[in-house]
Amino acid sequence: MSPTPNLSAVLDHIETELPQDLSRLMDLLRIPSISTDPAHAADCDSAADWLVAELQSLGATAAKHPTPGHPMVVGHLPGDGPRMLFYGHYDVQPVDPLDLWDKPPFEPELQDTPKGQVIRGRGACDDKGQLLTFVNACRAWLAHHDSLPIEVVFFFEGEEESGSPSLIPFLEANKDLLKADLALICDTGLFDDRAPSIITSLRGLAGIEITLTGADRDLHSGAFGGPAANPIRILSQILAGLHDETGRVTLPGFYDGAPVISDEQLASWEALGFDAKGFLGDVDLSELAGEAGYSALEMLWSRPTCEFNGITGGYTGAGFKTVLPSQASAKVSFRLVGQQDPHAILASLRSYVEAALPPDVTVEFTDHGAGPASHMAMTHPAFDLAREALTEEWEVPAAFTGAGGSIPVAGYFQTILGLDSLLAGFGKSDDGLHSPNEKYDVESFRKGTRSWARFLAKLAET
Repeated sequence: MSPTPNLSAVLDHIETELPQDLSRLMDLLRIPSISTDPAHAADCDSAADWLVAELQSLGATAAKHPTPGHPMVVGHLPGDGPRMLFYGHYDVQPVDPLDLWDKPPFEPELQDTPKGQVIRGRGACDDKGQLLTFVNACRAWLAHHDSLPIEVVFFFEGEEESGSPSLIPFLEANKDLLKADLALICDTGLFDDRAPSIITSLRGLAGIEITLTGADRDLHSGAFGGPAANPIRILSQILAGLHDETGRVTLPGFYDGAPVISDEQLASWEALGFDAKGFLGDVDLSELAGEAGYSALEMLWSRPTCEFNGITGGYTGAGFKTVLPSQASAKVSFRLVGQQDPHAILASLRSYVEAALPPDVTVEFTDHGAGPASHMAMTHPAFDLAREALTEEWEVPAAFTGAGGSIPVAGYFQTILGLDSLLAGFGKSDDGLHSPNEKYDVESFRKGTRSWARFLAKLAET
């Protein structure tokens, strides 16, 4: 292990090689690796092959591992320090609606914008550009050192955007191959688009679809309106009852396991200076909704939610059709925190709905996944080293933050591999993840690579 890593040479190398690094990213972005569409199975295979070759060019041993779905890529690069697992995913979201793209989504290009130069194309941020920041940092380090200051296991998935159906079986079958001291995940973003962030908690997620059925067919509202049960009205009453007037969820046992956040933690979040008005203003809103008595960051990072993601029933086409629908359905999701049990919460919801049904109305439930919240122990010294490295690169104090969303793989790493995850990414809120015209700032790509290089240097000095 080198006590005096040549960081300046590595950073200079990153600057010099930026055009080549961008060119490699463009090559990967041209592969339409849409995991949800069977028509793109060969493209997902091609993206996996591309990554195997990329890792081999670093001197890593790498291979494509078949699964019932799309392949996993696993590579190994020896080093002089602790063993770390770096995770990313090479699959991307579908591009629909295609007519909202300004350019073909798989013909990436550099574009100048009022905020700086960006990489435009599907997967630029989520997750191909972010994935390559770490790979590029390893490449630059090895150009000036004999070995890395850590042993790296690269793990790239091809089904993250389609629910990761092969992930759990693969993790369970390959624990020895993937064993490490810590996982690194680069699939997140900057805090408030300006400050580097290390995410230490992720909300869990549970989803369910509720379908109510009344009559055996749609009914004429003039002939049956009044005497006949209307599933839309009944479903609306059920959904409305899931929150009280303060926005608090009414399900029995819902808040079991939800933590009380310490005054010290709340003070640290307050010190971040989050602009809640600006956050809402960016999407043309002005006032905090949700659970009364909590700040925006508390709601996002430490409070659970019950949300309605879609409601259907009756005639929704052009014009008007006066019917009482036979069926009505709603998709309901829960973001969970602390030790909340997603399966217990879904069971509570089922009981609540069944108890609220009038005669002649039946219910069918369709589950859409359930995963608990994740919390990182932060006992590994890499957390503090990463915060130092990010602060030095971005010249803004890096913060330990929560995340309102869910990254299920971090939870699976904990429960199956026994690994905490260090989540640090460089995306911005306007990157358009899952949307038309997705982009990744060149600054994020460049400084992200430099951030990982600084992290490697910190590890080399310990």
